[in-house]
Amino acid sequence: MDAAVSLSGLLSEEGRRNPYEFYARLHEIGEAIPLGPADRYAAIVCGYEAVDQVLCDPGFRVPDAEYRDSSETWWRDHPVVRTLLTAFPNVNGADHARVRRLFGRAFTARRLAGLEPYIIQSTNRWLDRLAELGADGRPVDFMAGFAVALPVDVIGELLGVPEPDRAWFPSRVADFDAVLELGQRPLREVKAANTAAEELSAYFTGLLASRRADPGDDLISDLVRLNDPGLLSESELLHSLIIMFNAGFRATSKFFGNGLALLIEHPDATAALRADPSLAPAYVEEILRYEPPLHFAVRYAAQDTEIAGVPIAAGRSVLVLAGAANRDPRRFPEPDTFDPTRTDNRHLTFSAGPHFCLGAALGRLEGRLALPRLVSRFPVLTLATEPGERRTLMLRGFEELPVHLSSRETATIS
Repeated sequence: MDAAVSLSGLLSEEGRRNPYEFYARLHEIGEAIPLGPADRYAAIVCGYEAVDQVLCDPGFRVPDAEYRDSSETWWRDHPVVRTLLTAFPNVNGADHARVRRLFGRAFTARRLAGLEPYIIQSTNRWLDRLAELGADGRPVDFMAGFAVALPVDVIGELLGVPEPDRAWFPSRVADFDAVLELGQRPLREVKAANTAAEELSAYFTGLLASRRADPGDDLISDLVRLNDPGLLSESELLHSLIIMFNAGFRATSKFFGNGLALLIEHPDATAALRADPSLAPAYVEEILRYEPPLHFAVRYAAQDTEIAGVPIAAGRSVLVLAGAANRDPRRFPEPDTFDPTRTDNRHLTFSAGPHFCLGAALGRLEGRLALPRLVSRFPVLTLATEPGERRTLMLRGFEELPVHLSSRETATIS
């Protein structure tokens, strides 16, 4: 192992602010790098091919409840961890396939296509709200005014969360998600996450009961109907629903914030998108590759194995850096250049293999529909202040993004 490589470099203040310099050093060493005994993980997996291999290999598993119990049981005292480890993204094998299959049957391409008019309507509504808030040159927080509001509306509409309830979620879900970040979390964050988990469980328990009594045409009603034979336990259904809702807007909100910052930084690319909205899918993929909201995953080896020549003993876990794989110069020419015209842009932001993100199609749809409307509605978009630092690797993005904007009418006059 290169003595300069330690997970502490990534977890430092500088590493969190700019992980890409750390990733570049990793790429100079190899696709996978063993770590020392002081580190929690046996190795860092950073190369594109190695990351893709680990994510697709059934011999590498997500750290589920059984794995956690083999070394510690404290997690069972924390509602947030119990919720996470019962939901289908954090289980393996047949149990994962069983729960995911049910959600996949309700989360169909036909349902997403039917949601498209609502996404357009909601996009236009929140753009109107941005214009109102930013009138007369006032700075407006793009995150609160659009990047969070739109995905909350969309996932709420899809699942059947009543519109008046939707503003209740963002702060609680942010508290819940804080425990997902790499490294040990402060006790205050864990307590807030546990409270949020209990509140979210209570809310969705009530909503499930309501849909059983009076079903509608939303996804929750479909899940209840499809689960009539008892395919899933109540906790599997409830906790998977919570995680689906949370993931359904948090990652997309970070995508929008990261994407707008990139578009402001690259005005020529923005002008090209404004002139040709059909370019939007390529822009979505390059934003996801270049500045992804999700940088890492954790897997453990079910048996003795190796990855890119690095031996991994059974039971040891590895840190899988999709954010680094997306900048691998062996896979992407000039990986540190933002290039929406890039071809063959199969990034790993949505993972790969059996745990490929179930909501990937929805996130892509929202980006494809919203980005061209955003840059068309506001021909002039500038930062009102320097954006705040991004210090997380899971759900990496801005908390606030103050911008100045001009509508078509303002731009014509000026």
